[in-house]
Amino acid sequence: MSEGLLTQLRFETLDLPEAVMQGLADAGFDRCTPIQAETLPIALDGRDVAGQAQTGTGKTAAFLVAMFTHLERNPPKPTRKLTDPRALILAPTRELAIQIHKDAELLSAHTGLVLGLAYGGTDYEKQRAHIQAGVDVLIGTPGRLIDYFKQHIFGLQHVQVLILDEADRMFDLGFIKDIRYVMRRLPPPGERLNLVFSATLSHRVLELAYEHMNDPTLVRIEPEQVTAEKVRQCIYFPANNEKLPLLIGLLRQKAATRTMVFVNTKREADRVRDFLEANDLPAEVISGDVPQKKRQKVLARFQAGELAILVTTDVGSRGLHIPGVSHVVNYDLPQDREDYVHRIGRTARAGESGDAISFGCETYVQTLPEIEDYISMKIPVEAIDRAALPEIVRPRRSSRQERTEWGSRPPEGGGRSRERKPRDGGGARRRRDEDAPRQRQAPEAPPASQAAGPPS
Repeated sequence: MSEGLLTQLRFETLDLPEAVMQGLADAGFDRCTPIQAETLPIALDGRDVAGQAQTGTGKTAAFLVAMFTHLERNPPKPTRKLTDPRALILAPTRELAIQIHKDAELLSAHTGLVLGLAYGGTDYEKQRAHIQAGVDVLIGTPGRLIDYFKQHIFGLQHVQVLILDEADRMFDLGFIKDIRYVMRRLPPPGERLNLVFSATLSHRVLELAYEHMNDPTLVRIEPEQVTAEKVRQCIYFPANNEKLPLLIGLLRQKAATRTMVFVNTKREADRVRDFLEANDLPAEVISGDVPQKKRQKVLARFQAGELAILVTTDVGSRGLHIPGVSHVVNYDLPQDREDYVHRIGRTARAGESGDAISFGCETYVQTLPEIEDYISMKIPVEAIDRAALPEIVRPRRSSRQERTEWGSRPPEGGGRSRERKPRDGGGARRRRDEDAPRQRQAPEAPPASQAAGPPS
């Protein structure tokens, strides 16, 4: 963590349990970030917190330290069964749940607490068996957690700490009914510590907080600017058929070492990846259509620096710790202005610098005014040297959609494209993470995945 992002408050002055201090030492944490300095004294005093801070400012460590301290100082009731978790952490996406679990393992190494992880897409029986054997802290996505709960794999009557991470994203992905379902089965708010953290705290999140928490203290760490200070932003205005040549040309020109390319749909992610690989730019995709085990392997390769380009939907914009991302490219401008901030927040983390490049194409440029209003600045415009756009190679195997869009010729710099526009005319509809249950008539009904049997 950059020196400029730390406060003068040291963890050792917070009177933390020795086991928690050892975990912080293992992680190399000495001084608090602003969100940690503001929320930890409140949470350590046993009071509820709703905390807001930018991505990459230490929110995860803030709620983990508070949770482990609370569990160390407040033993469970004698009536607690082995299958009753003492703490529950809800996350909106699988990747974020896995990341929280990884951080929790490091910080809890000396506490003796048993951690459990539950998320969709893989390891159904393995996760179930581990949780059924007994865990102290259960981390997961709502769909899989509710599935196990309804099978009586674990109980909720002895939860001492509840944490919602990236709470606003929970609403975006349609988890609100599931969150309420879980909260109504927990001990009363006054009998547990409740922590809600997010990069943005909307009115609907605060409404949920005040309904199911015990008079939470609202903490907002307002940055001097909405976007990270050392992100160099720029925008190009290509025609739709110029986007691929422009992207490939920029990636070659900038020799980007670790780049995230954001698109709005899963299909477009595959398409962009195919063209990058056909033009000698190795890339992989993370989206809801990619099997979970492959997603984890791809992410691990990217985090380790073995993969230079990651093409992703907004699954990759929240909560993931990926050091050293040099470039973020908004191949498609996001349709939610807050998602723009989360995307470009993948670079220039922990005080480093980075580049955020956006394409204001014919399909998605209409969201630009809202984005610029939200970040309180005009994004600098870069001119396109159309004569310098490279001729690009078309993938050997192309889908019927590709053949329709490009005809028999590869998409070269001056070619015309016929890219499909979203059917709703206002932009492609937001696609929820695959862990999100389908809409249900009754709030108490099980997720759709349950009706058809256990998810794979």
